[in-house]
Amino acid sequence: MGKRRRATERKSVGVRNVRVRRGVLAGAAAVVVCGMGAAAFALSGGSASGEATSEEKSVPTGPPTPAEIRATSREFLTAWAKGDVARAAALTDDRAAAQKALTSYRKDGRLSEVRLKPGRRSGAEVPFKAAAMVSYDKVSKPYSYASELTVVRRKSDGRTLVDWRPSVLHPELRPGDRLVTGEAGDPPIKAVDRQGAELTAAKYPSLGAVLDSLREKYGKKAGGTAGIELRVVRADNKKSEKAGSDAGSGADAKSKDDAKSVPDKTLLTIASGTPGTLKTTFSGSLQAAAERETAKRKQASVVVVKPSTGEILAAANSNPTGFNMAFQGSLAPGSTMKAVSASMLLEKKLAGVDKKHPCPKYSAYGGWKFQNDDKFQIKNGTFRASFARSCNTAFISQAKKLENDSLTRQAQEVFGLGRNNWSIGVPSFDGAVPVQADAQMAASLIGQGGVRMNPLNMASVAATVKSGTFRQPYLVSPDVDDRTLATAPRKMSGATAAALRDLMHYTAVAGTAAQPMRGLGADSGAKTGSAEVDNQKKPNGWFTAYRGDLASAAVVREGGHGGESAGPLVRAMLVAGS
Repeated sequence: MGKRRRATERKSVGVRNVRVRRGVLAGAAAVVVCGMGAAAFALSGGSASGEATSEEKSVPTGPPTPAEIRATSREFLTAWAKGDVARAAALTDDRAAAQKALTSYRKDGRLSEVRLKPGRRSGAEVPFKAAAMVSYDKVSKPYSYASELTVVRRKSDGRTLVDWRPSVLHPELRPGDRLVTGEAGDPPIKAVDRQGAELTAAKYPSLGAVLDSLREKYGKKAGGTAGIELRVVRADNKKSEKAGSDAGSGADAKSKDDAKSVPDKTLLTIASGTPGTLKTTFSGSLQAAAERETAKRKQASVVVVKPSTGEILAAANSNPTGFNMAFQGSLAPGSTMKAVSASMLLEKKLAGVDKKHPCPKYSAYGGWKFQNDDKFQIKNGTFRASFARSCNTAFISQAKKLENDSLTRQAQEVFGLGRNNWSIGVPSFDGAVPVQADAQMAASLIGQGGVRMNPLNMASVAATVKSGTFRQPYLVSPDVDDRTLATAPRKMSGATAAALRDLMHYTAVAGTAAQPMRGLGADSGAKTGSAEVDNQKKPNGWFTAYRGDLASAAVVREGGHGGESAGPLVRAMLVAGS
């Protein structure tokens, strides 16, 4: 019994020990599992208690650090160079747009063997140099350029990313644009001036975009054959082409985006085509003078036209590779607009050259109080004196006698402005004089309110005053493509035109334009202007004038008084063309 009991007890102990060991192992396993769960939770940023840690709540803020900028930019450039489009796009703040553009870069642009070398950063901006091979139909050519990227911090998670813009891929790209390598859509042209000398962007930098536009419009008509090129294909041009084909003919057929459109741009010629020759109205000597004069100034643009024909002789901008302000700008012209307003007052018998005309310090209309520069006044003065000194109140005081559309009709019907129907040969803005009421209508009389012009428009105004008839400016003869130039429905009477020339000549010899027009002779006239612009310390300076069979206008943004800033530029052009 005793032996049997001890054996039974041993069995029981054994069973109990096994149970204990199993329980211990199970507990150990549970500890291991729990430990792994805790470790995994810790890696995810959580806490064992289920409460968020301070690290989880904290998201980096503020500008990216130099180390972050360096790391993010290098990682992005490395992925791009390797052709890892998905990775490069993921390092930007607009993954979808970046992936589409980066894919097109290689597929449509046919750029391979890409090498990207970052330069010295400036804040969050990192410049870099790009080099690649452009290949098409067994022909390859190296291409290099410079661009830059900016590193930003995403607010949602504090991550640093490349601020995606198409210009990161190439500085010429805007939203919707693409790099495309293939047979050029337009054959090259050899544009020549009126004497037959070739016009090139290298010699005349301001004509770069103009020559691109001429090629786009006249490449096929000029008789050349297309080559193979890497070029920027603009998104808006495709829309404009469709708009033009849908619009029919006449003024409505002209794309309303003409003032903003930018032509496709050739970046690299892989196989040359054969250029056709296109004659323009440009004068090589005047264009050289325009380039020289605008290069001396900041934010200046100038145009020269021939009043007897409307031919454009020169056009230049201080920033020759930027927006073509000379042809496509849209700025308030200030008191140069008084040439148009004066013609209207003369026609309506609301003013006479030597008749008494009020020029008080102030004049109110439509709830606004207008004043003259430095609050001057002319007591018992004439309209001649008011025009020559550029008296604002002399024009504002007549607003109550006008209809809301009076100035609009004068500008459109006599000066050909704002009708959206000029066809100069390249994109242009034709001016705008909208119908306005109350104070805005009064402001339009002195070139403010909603009035918008550029040097091409104001040179045309001076040309119309000189010749007495509006002739649409152009730089390619309509004979080349059988297009119809715009005309004005009516012209000033001979008496009005003579009176207006009298006023502008007096301004040139005894008024605000006297200094820049000094010594230019009896057959000359001018009008100065300055236009206030919101958030600018100084107004834009304007000047428009004619001498003989030359008319010119210029604007110097933030130039102050037009006679001091834009006047010398216009004088230089009138002298160069004599």
